[in-house]
Amino acid sequence: MKKVILAALAALIILPQAMAGGKIRVACVGDSVTYGMTIENREQNCYPAQLQLLLGDGYDVRNFGHSGTTLLSRGHNPYVKVDEYRQALDFKADIVIIHLGLNDTDPRNWPEYAEDFVPDYLSLIEDFRKANPDCRVYICRMTPIFHTHWRFRAGTRDWYRQEQAAIETVAGIAGTPLIDLQQALYSRPDLMPDALHPNAEGAGILAKTVFSALTGDYGGLKMPEIYSDNMVLQSGRRLRIAGTANAGDRVTVAIAGQKVEAAAGPDGRWQAELEPLEASFEPLTLKIAAGGRVLTYRNVLAGEVWLCSGQSNMAFRVNESAPEEIQEQTGYAASAARAIRFFNMTPKFRPDNIEWSEETLGMANRLDYYRPTEWSECTPETAARFSAVGFAFGRMLADSLGCPVGLIHNAIGGSTTEAWIPRRVLEEEFVDIMYDELKNPIVQEWVRGREIKNLAKSNSRIQRHPYQPCYLFETGIMPLEHYPIRGVIWYQGESNAHNIEAHERLFRLLVSSWRENWEDERMPFHFVQLSSIKRPSWPRFRDSQRRLALQTDNCEMAVCSDLGHPTNVHPTHKKAVGERLARQALKHDYGFSKITASGPELVSAVLKNGRAVLAFDNAAGLKSADGEPLRCFEVARFDGLYYPAEAVIDESGNVVLTSDRVAEPRYVRYAWQAFTDANLVNGENLPASTFKAEITAE
Repeated sequence: MKKVILAALAALIILPQAMAGGKIRVACVGDSVTYGMTIENREQNCYPAQLQLLLGDGYDVRNFGHSGTTLLSRGHNPYVKVDEYRQALDFKADIVIIHLGLNDTDPRNWPEYAEDFVPDYLSLIEDFRKANPDCRVYICRMTPIFHTHWRFRAGTRDWYRQEQAAIETVAGIAGTPLIDLQQALYSRPDLMPDALHPNAEGAGILAKTVFSALTGDYGGLKMPEIYSDNMVLQSGRRLRIAGTANAGDRVTVAIAGQKVEAAAGPDGRWQAELEPLEASFEPLTLKIAAGGRVLTYRNVLAGEVWLCSGQSNMAFRVNESAPEEIQEQTGYAASAARAIRFFNMTPKFRPDNIEWSEETLGMANRLDYYRPTEWSECTPETAARFSAVGFAFGRMLADSLGCPVGLIHNAIGGSTTEAWIPRRVLEEEFVDIMYDELKNPIVQEWVRGREIKNLAKSNSRIQRHPYQPCYLFETGIMPLEHYPIRGVIWYQGESNAHNIEAHERLFRLLVSSWRENWEDERMPFHFVQLSSIKRPSWPRFRDSQRRLALQTDNCEMAVCSDLGHPTNVHPTHKKAVGERLARQALKHDYGFSKITASGPELVSAVLKNGRAVLAFDNAAGLKSADGEPLRCFEVARFDGLYYPAEAVIDESGNVVLTSDRVAEPRYVRYAWQAFTDANLVNGENLPASTFKAEITAE
């Protein structure tokens, strides 16, 4: 890879020298994407034509694309056997850009001749070097093939990924710079109507990508939006600061007496690592400089940074809470919350029950979804507009840790789990959920109905929507650019509660993919179990969430079934929910070992003398929440046929169940009502989760 980077940077020096002797000849070699198939006014709008406009009169860009050709010389239509290949060699280009491989994913090609790919590619590169020994050859990661392509699930998905890896190998062996044309379009399926060929706008993105690779011009030093005055940087661990600059630029990063340097690579990206910052209320200044530009960020604090995400119950604001909570939380913000900072991402348009305008539909396709924002200090006004759960969580952390807390919020009402998962992950692990979401039975009917309503004025079958798979990852996570965080709090599931089995797959993919995104395989991911409401599937869903927490490392759950409402999916008492999440973080992430982090958790259910005896963890002070007899325990001889059980707490702190209807119960369940008034709590008044278990013999 080092060889590739040095070769690319050398090219930036060679180009001006070549220009002195006349126009620089650029040969665009490839298949139908290079040719411009399906593009209206192809000659003017294909990517080589748009590249010519960007490069200007000092360059002579020629299109040597031929539709349907393969890189493989034994493929069904080899590029080396078409006229464009000979014409490209005769052109004796100074720069050659090769984009081939898409047609090699055909079953006639890759399964038969995969072993030829690397040597055939190296041979093609050598042909152009022989034609002009001074030429610079660039090879491209292939443009995307989206899941709607008719061969995607018939091998193309897997062969495409194998080819991309082989192209990486070729670049390393040949010392050719690598231009990533996949990433350039990977989040824009709307620009590739047939899932393979970009339209004119997509070709423009390719042209800009190639232009930047050839010239090193990435617009100079730029940082992601999340870098602003008043930000909180994660303390206590090596800190990665990353952005973009022109290729080859030297970048300096300075803060708190540290100064480190980095170099922007051929793709313009750079990153610098700082030694851990100590959490402090002392305002810092972060300075980043490159190419004559200096970005200065003031009033920066070092502390604990958490992402608050999910759907509407996380998006639910402080000023929407119960009146007494609004007063108490905003009062705290006015008097004692200098430690808390907000980065509050809110949508430009919401998926309300309306038909979206053409302007809104266009913004959705362009991924222009969140409003521009910046870090803000905590005031009664900024707190009132922030997530109520997130603010309560951050408040308890700040008070307990005695350090600054930065809260990033990007939750979207009604959003699905799959909307927050990367495209690559779903393509590989759960591609079925990506197809025809307006009719797909895996997707909740309410979600489909809302999409249909919002998209009523769209004539496109690939119109984007925030509830669709990948969309919120692409708009709400990718723009964060791996900004260092401690962990995630998550409140979502309402839009996936109809299909528990699908959600179990999706949740695991969500957690693992976000940990991969932040390069932290144990990143804390704490979530809220759904509350009580009269929706039949929710008891099973809550129990599924309980099991997911047990099965997922460093993933803790906050129970809030006692705070629900029979008909309102947005209960207004959110402070306790945030505090229960904070208890989990304080105990499991910050070493507060003596804190009680959750309510009673079932450890065992044993049959003794015809009675079911249940033992619990976190059971100190076990009691009923309201002083009434324990409620909502049921037992069964046969799973599925349950009867109410009388429940008492014995002298050992166990719950003992008896039932006149079931002599020797084999199964027990608790709080198995959609809206439950179950009342088992511990001495901290933290409730037990809905659960279901098998009773074992003594």
